[in-house]
Amino acid sequence: MTIRVVVADDQSLVRAGFRVLVDSAPDLRVVGEAANGREALALTRDYAPDVVLMDIRMPGMDGLAATREITASSRVRVLVLTTFEIDEYVFAALRAGASGFLGKGVEATELHEAIRIVARGEALLSPLATRSLIARFLSGSPQITDNAGERLAELTEREREVMVMVASGLTNDDIADRLRISPYTAKTHVNRAMTKLGAHDRAQLVMIAYETGLVRPSAQ
Repeated sequence: MTIRVVVADDQSLVRAGFRVLVDSAPDLRVVGEAANGREALALTRDYAPDVVLMDIRMPGMDGLAATREITASSRVRVLVLTTFEIDEYVFAALRAGASGFLGKGVEATELHEAIRIVARGEALLSPLATRSLIARFLSGSPQITDNAGERLAELTEREREVMVMVASGLTNDDIADRLRISPYTAKTHVNRAMTKLGAHDRAQLVMIAYETGLVRPSAQ
């Protein structure tokens, strides 16, 4: 099965470079290029890609607004491209629904695997880096959502426990080892928590863990 990709960046040379990298993998194919968020949104509607590689700083509609619209109205995954991995814009993109982020200097093999992971929605890309990013920006002025208790009340104790582990950067295999359960059971708990909380993927589950106060930056 071929994973369909849209590349969104306002620099044509950057788009061309990512097209070459993506198309060099036999199971990946670029189906469109966008110079701004508006074009990315249109291509997403026209071609229904699996993943959008999204730059944030673009003219007109930026990548942040485009990410919010894409993830709110479809199951397309957004992978943010950034020059600086620890960036407030990346944090905002994760809150808007992005599944993860990559530095623009990424190697081809790492890019390929990142796209596959995000397309599956099975694992958070660079979980430790993302956890650090979230902790950094929430530690300055913690914003716990007003309905945090209501949201978490839907989870079982086991699902809460697993959610904390996901926020700590643990994989399903890691969680299975910690709890002495099978990886399949660990994945089931994670998926149930995501469904109950309306999370698109593990990245969103991590965001919710921090925003509800289930996990606090000082505890990491």
